[in-house]
Amino acid sequence: MTTLPQNLVQAQTVRLDEARLAWLALALSPGLGPKRILDAMKLLETPSRLFSLTLTELEGLRFPAEAAQFIFDGKARQAAEEEWARVSAQGATIVSFGCAEYPERLKEIYDPPPVLWVRGAVNLLSRPAIAVVGTRHPSPYGSGVAEMLARDLAVRRLLIVSGMARGIDSCAHRGALTARMPTVAVWGTGIDVVYPKENKKLAEEILAGGGAIVSELPMGTFPAPQNFPRRNRILSGLSIAVLVVEAAENSGTRVTARCAAEQNRELYAVPGNVTSKGSWTPNTLIKQGAKLVATWEDVWEDLPSQVRLELEAEAPVESKSGATASLLPDPVLRPEEAMVLEVLRSDESLQIDEILELLETQLTSSEVFTALFELEITGRIRQLPGKNYVRTM
Repeated sequence: MTTLPQNLVQAQTVRLDEARLAWLALALSPGLGPKRILDAMKLLETPSRLFSLTLTELEGLRFPAEAAQFIFDGKARQAAEEEWARVSAQGATIVSFGCAEYPERLKEIYDPPPVLWVRGAVNLLSRPAIAVVGTRHPSPYGSGVAEMLARDLAVRRLLIVSGMARGIDSCAHRGALTARMPTVAVWGTGIDVVYPKENKKLAEEILAGGGAIVSELPMGTFPAPQNFPRRNRILSGLSIAVLVVEAAENSGTRVTARCAAEQNRELYAVPGNVTSKGSWTPNTLIKQGAKLVATWEDVWEDLPSQVRLELEAEAPVESKSGATASLLPDPVLRPEEAMVLEVLRSDESLQIDEILELLETQLTSSEVFTALFELEITGRIRQLPGKNYVRTM
C-alpha cells in the first residue's frame, strides 16, 4: 500500500468515519454513477460492510468488473483514505448521502450525488434556498437585476445558491454578500480548483462571509465541459425554486430550468427586451408557465407558507414606509453625486465622455470623477470595461 505524504498523515488526525469512508470509496471507484451507488447501498446492512464483501458479492451489486476488482483489491479504500486526508488538510468536509447533514431536498431528486465535498458552513445546505442562474454574458440590465433580487431576497434570509460562473451567477453571489448574508456556490470542479480563475476573490469572500462551496467532484478535478450540466441538477436540487435572469436560446441555464421542472421545483424568470438574445430563455419560460418576477415580492408571495413564516421569524423588522425598499440603509449623497447618479441608467451604460458631456454646464470634470468614485465605492454604480458606468438597482 502506498505511504501517505507526511502532511496528509497529520491531516488524518480527524477520525475516519467508516460509513462515510465507504460512500467515498464508491464515489471514487471507476464506472460507478450516483444511481448505481445509491441502489447498491440500499442492499447493504451498513455502508462499512462494503469493505468486507467478496468479489462475487460485489459483482452481485451490479458493479462493473473494473469497479468490483478496484474495491476488492483495497484500492477503493486506499483512495478514499487519501482523499479524506486531503479534504481534512483543506479544513473541508465530506458529507455522504447517509449523513445527518446531507440536505433532505437533495435526496428528493432522481440521482442525488452520493458524496458532497464542502468548504464552509455545511448547515447552510438545509436552509430554504433559491438558485439564481443565467448567462455568462449579461447585459447591464441583467447584471443589475440579478444583484438586486439576490440582495433583497438574501436580506430576508432566503439563501442564494448559484454556480459562481461569470455573469449572472457572480452577480447573484455579490448581491447576497452586499446584504451581508451567506451564499452557497456549487462548483463543477474540485473544491480546491477555482473556476473561473478571476473569481478567486469572490470565492474567498463567500467563505469569509459564512457561506459554503460545494461540489460532487474529488479534490483536484479541473473544469471539463461535461461537469457543468451535471452540476446544475445540484443547484436546483438544493433549492425550493430556480430564478432565471438572462439566458440565450442554447444556454446551459436551460438545463437548470429543465432540472427544476423535473424535480418539481418552482420556476421564476425575469422578463427581458424581446430584441435581446439574452431574453429568449426567460421570456420563453414565462410563456410556458414560469412566474414573472420583477421584484423580490413576486418570489416572496409565492413561497410555501411554512417557509415564509420561518424566514420572517428570522428576518429583522422592516420599515413600513416603503414595501419594496431594501432593508439596507441608503448612504446620504452629496449634491454632485446625486447629479451624476441622475444621468446614469440601470439598463444601459454610459461612457465617461458621455457623462461629462451631459453634465458639462453643471459640474467640472474633477467633480464628476470624484462623484463617480464615491458612487462606485458605495455600490450605487458599477464601472464596466472601457470606462463605461451603469447604475445598480
